Amino acid sequence: MKTLIKNAAVVLPDAVERVNVLVDKGVIAVIDAAVHTQADEVIDAAGLHLLPGVIDDQVHFREPGLTHKEDLRSASRACARGGVTSFLEMPNTRPATVSCSALHEKLALAAERSLVNYGFYIGATPDNLAELQRARRTPGIKIFIGSSTGNLLVDEQEALERIFAETSLPICAHCEDEATVRANAAALNGGSDYTDHSRIRDNNAAIIATRRAVELAERHRHQFHVLHVSTAEEIEFLRTTSDLISGEACPHHLLFSTADYARLGSLVQMNPSIKSLADVAAVWQGLLDGVLEVVATDHAPHTLEEKQQPYPQSPSGLPAVENSLALMLNQVHQGRCSLAQVVQWMCAAPARIWNLKAKGAIREGFDADLVLVDLTLSQEVRNEHQLTKCGWSPWHGETLTGWPVRTLVHGRTVWCEGQLDERVCGREIEFDRGD
Repeated sequence: MKTLIKNAAVVLPDAVERVNVLVDKGVIAVIDAAVHTQADEVIDAAGLHLLPGVIDDQVHFREPGLTHKEDLRSASRACARGGVTSFLEMPNTRPATVSCSALHEKLALAAERSLVNYGFYIGATPDNLAELQRARRTPGIKIFIGSSTGNLLVDEQEALERIFAETSLPICAHCEDEATVRANAAALNGGSDYTDHSRIRDNNAAIIATRRAVELAERHRHQFHVLHVSTAEEIEFLRTTSDLISGEACPHHLLFSTADYARLGSLVQMNPSIKSLADVAAVWQGLLDGVLEVVATDHAPHTLEEKQQPYPQSPSGLPAVENSLALMLNQVHQGRCSLAQVVQWMCAAPARIWNLKAKGAIREGFDADLVLVDLTLSQEVRNEHQLTKCGWSPWHGETLTGWPVRTLVHGRTVWCEGQLDERVCGREIEFDRGD
């Protein structure tokens, strides 16, 4: 099937140009196609911008084992609405994705259920080195250097040394020092208020673990990605690291601070925790300076009933995939960053860092994973409109300017101005590692 997208302002790798884009058999066939090019479908995108589809490299979609919070079907629907055409999902499901067989089972589930493209990390444990060495159909290895579920905590130096020294896949990590977290919790008798969460998971816990992991990566010459950077100390440290190291920010660490506990309570309880306004400013500066390269959500939904438990029973995590692009477009509207920067952070950089084949840019021969956005459209985020199964957003009641209005996956429209195409058309993401 041929689709012609005409009259859009197209965000190309090096410029924004008003050109027509022809999609053929799910691939971008021609950029700057003639306006009268024959096509089965013509999309008049006058007044809109055409972007590559968002690649969210850090999500928790809860399947298998925790599907009362979210599942691959509901999460991929939320992705489609939010302009996210590809996701890379974390291994802390039940059971955890710590073997090749569990990885392949997840891929098979997604093939039946996902509206958008999918990939799954394999999780490290203290004793699954052989599985990490055998894994192929994955973007990389996820290490939890800090609290996690089941056997996913890896904080013993010997185990970490072997993972960095004896595996070849890219590694990413949740960096919070477990000993520091436990000592802080003990000093506060476990904590009794949501605000205690940021005292327990403080700046020290983050920088100690980040320094430790980066030192391992640099010494073993291993590609390493620091997830959800949240502190000024980490930003200053990451300015000194080599090209082996990349990092990312999440919307909640860019847009919330500890001042928001009074208003939102556990809805902004996260790991790593939200930090001070000074840390927010530092993370933004790190992103604008190129110290951080990616914006990803760490989408981690829980039901409202679970979140409303008293601290510390309340779980950490919040949903974000269907609002992340709009949140960043709103920052463009406010003049904090440019549209080209948002495309770099949410599309081009994750594709490059994780070696995704034919994704992350509008180029001839690349997959036609695309999103049309209206930079002038203002809409309010409402809990009752959320497609994520948990049914709430910490941004409920906020009006954002700049929204996705049409999402295409391999050239097929999966979301258009409130209408969702429920047919499964997501595909397993392929990785270009030269092997």
